[in-house]
Amino acid sequence: MMYLASSRTGRQFQRYNNNGCRLVVGCIPYRFRKTNQSHGPGHREELEVLLISSQKGQTLLFPKGGWESDESVEEAALRESLEEAGVVGIVERELGKWRFKSKSQGKFHEGYMFPLFVEEELDVWPEKNARQRIWMRVDEAREACAHWWMKEALDILVGRLILAQQKEEENRTPCALEFLMTEEQRIGMMMVAQNGEEEVDCCLY
Repeated sequence: MMYLASSRTGRQFQRYNNNGCRLVVGCIPYRFRKTNQSHGPGHREELEVLLISSQKGQTLLFPKGGWESDESVEEAALRESLEEAGVVGIVERELGKWRFKSKSQGKFHEGYMFPLFVEEELDVWPEKNARQRIWMRVDEAREACAHWWMKEALDILVGRLILAQQKEEENRTPCALEFLMTEEQRIGMMMVAQNGEEEVDCCLY
């Protein structure tokens, strides 16, 4: 696979919806890291997600950027993850669509979020000198992420992964994801995954 030497610039190919909202695409890069059990033998896998700093370095967020007319939405998600976070992997099923107001521009954008199962983490990537990246547990990431709509997407991802593991393990022990939240939070995430995966359309005024 050929990797980009620099990030795309300019907005001559930027997509907009019928209401004039700029279309943006983001990813939640994730992985499972083996950790030592605090009790008993063996290991368990812990879910981690990757956040990046804003270009000014004041906030943390997931990779995102404009969806352009010469690429599919999945290609845009892959490109933004590579440009901003230096990771590549598998883009999975869409988490939802959000409408939010840009703090810098004061205009409404329409954002699509995807999970990205990380297969490779690069040492050099286009925005390495402009951003920091950090792997976090889900509870840490939800606290640190600056954007409410990205936090909602993270909730949906966690709920989806919990449900997937439940289907695979009939007689399972609590999975790593559940150690990251209370029982009340876990049930809430499952309800989000069951009922909220269609289209999320939220406004912030």
